[in-house]
Amino acid sequence: MDKNSVDKPVDGLPKEERWDWVTPFCLALLCGMSVMFIQSAQAYDGGNEWKKQIVWSLLGFILYFTVAILDYRIFLKYAHIVYGISILSLLLVFGGPKIYGASRWVDLGFFKIQPSEMAKFATLVMGASILSRSKIGDLRDSLNGILRLTLCFILPMFLIFLQPDLGSTMVLPPIAFTLLYVARIPAKFFVATAILFMLLLGLLGLDIYRYYKHKSENLRTSEPVVAYEENALLPLKDYQRKRILTFIAPEVVDPHGIGPNWNRIQALIAVSTGGISGKGWGEGMQAKLGYLPPAVAHNDFIFAVLAEEWGLIGSIFALLAYAVVIFGCLKVASKSADMFGRLLASSVAILLMVHLFINVGMTLGITPITGLPLPFMSYGGSFIITCFLMMGVVQSIHRHRKEFI
Repeated sequence: MDKNSVDKPVDGLPKEERWDWVTPFCLALLCGMSVMFIQSAQAYDGGNEWKKQIVWSLLGFILYFTVAILDYRIFLKYAHIVYGISILSLLLVFGGPKIYGASRWVDLGFFKIQPSEMAKFATLVMGASILSRSKIGDLRDSLNGILRLTLCFILPMFLIFLQPDLGSTMVLPPIAFTLLYVARIPAKFFVATAILFMLLLGLLGLDIYRYYKHKSENLRTSEPVVAYEENALLPLKDYQRKRILTFIAPEVVDPHGIGPNWNRIQALIAVSTGGISGKGWGEGMQAKLGYLPPAVAHNDFIFAVLAEEWGLIGSIFALLAYAVVIFGCLKVASKSADMFGRLLASSVAILLMVHLFINVGMTLGITPITGLPLPFMSYGGSFIITCFLMMGVVQSIHRHRKEFI
């Protein structure tokens, strides 16, 4: 805790009266749009997930206000327990059901939970706890905290990668670097990791290029296809390489646009035909006629449904709501004199930002398709509950923080 901080806020309000009502209002708007467009997206198969989304949203708001009332420092006290439970839940998925070839869920009978979503929150809490308790100075003094943080993040990343869930795995590194940056780790560390990142990116590029040559050769010959994994440079699944290559060179993986590139094409059609003002709620054709598959229209590609039906104006409106939420988190972080609170609020903002950028980006064709959901809009109980939990923690930081004087 900074010695130049006080319990009484500079705005003159006690913590009991200090509430940020703009953020929950924006969250309510996003949840309302979520229900609307999930219902519209499921017109093709008559699904009722929009009703379940209402329940999840209401439960989420209850959790949000409950956590907001609590002092966020309780997570500092029990960070190890929260982290341990999340790791245990990640191990349990390997004995659970496989859906679309992946083990990502724990079946509780009356509903399934996806532990990787809660693991994101647990990991950033544990990471914030580690750095807030660590000595930060020059690179040598900071090394112990860096190593502990690395171990904290590597374990859940490894378990999530094995499910396999590459998208959720790649969300965690930006959070780790955000924590290190906010904790003021020396710049030498970031220079070294940037070099390492470039080397890993080069290795990934080489692996994808070899896969590209492999696919091209198989297209030119009539010989049986030999599995690329036997000579792979990285332990990626074939479908994961296809997603990356579909983004880089779709004509190789799916020259006719009826395979891995189908969802991307249909999403782009939905966005482009929405125009400025859209076709009107419930009037979008891509999901309504089943061109945007029912399996993804209401979750991964919900933004495509919104863009087609509400157009550019509706899309900007939704993005502005997200901007208010994310910058609200950063504002709370900037005002907190408590390192733990500052780290938590910053990492929540980055997590939401990464999900938003990748999800909207894959809808617009500027990022590979990873399956990352859109916060507060994509269907899914585990993710929306986790998002509300994180925002409740940020509200708690806003209410209970100590400020610089």
